[in-house]
Amino acid sequence: MKYIIELKNIVKDYYVGTIVVNALRSVSINIRPNEYVAIMGPSGSGKSTLMNLIGCLDTATGGNYVLNGTDVSKMEDNQLAEIRNSEIGFVFQTFNLLPRYTALENVMLPMVYAGVGKQTRLDRAGKVIEDVQLTDRMDHKPNELSGGQRQRVAIARALINNPSIILADEPTGNLDSKTSLDIMKLLDDIHAAGNTIILVTHEEGIARQAHRIIRLIDGEVEKDEVNKQPIE
Repeated sequence: MKYIIELKNIVKDYYVGTIVVNALRSVSINIRPNEYVAIMGPSGSGKSTLMNLIGCLDTATGGNYVLNGTDVSKMEDNQLAEIRNSEIGFVFQTFNLLPRYTALENVMLPMVYAGVGKQTRLDRAGKVIEDVQLTDRMDHKPNELSGGQRQRVAIARALINNPSIILADEPTGNLDSKTSLDIMKLLDDIHAAGNTIILVTHEEGIARQAHRIIRLIDGEVEKDEVNKQPIE
């Protein structure tokens, strides 16, 4: 079966003066389309570095990364930006919404960068906002929305260009327990609709909702296991 993500012997080193920090050490991971994967690990384990590499926000020091059939290992920054916008939808812990823009305008932004026409942007953004149940709040700015509503806007923005992958970095980290459950239910629905979801978290309960859990420690894959009983 074709993999949507193929990481082979990925190495990532950072240099602090004369000291080399080995953030990732020969990591190899394959992910199939429509998998729901959680990446876990303590602080310093390399999970944030791995997320940045998968999301084409950074490049590896060594190894190969093939994303949906395209080798992105040696791409230049402008090429990485294009593939990020078309292939990956990001959901961040801090939402990363533009404060002066309405919910609708925030959701439309990736389409602006993709060169989509205005009417198409409006139509598509309105539909995606409806899908995340925020139609009555689409004209509100982020400071007029609750944390859960802001995260729904961020999820709508992540979905807007029909990406191959949804990459969620601690998506419930700034939310209360009830709102966290609502957001995780929304991610479950997105997965059920056919999206590949990669969830980066340090919370065991959140990771247990995924169907596969990859655990990192000291820049290496400690365990890669199927979660036979995902939390509903």
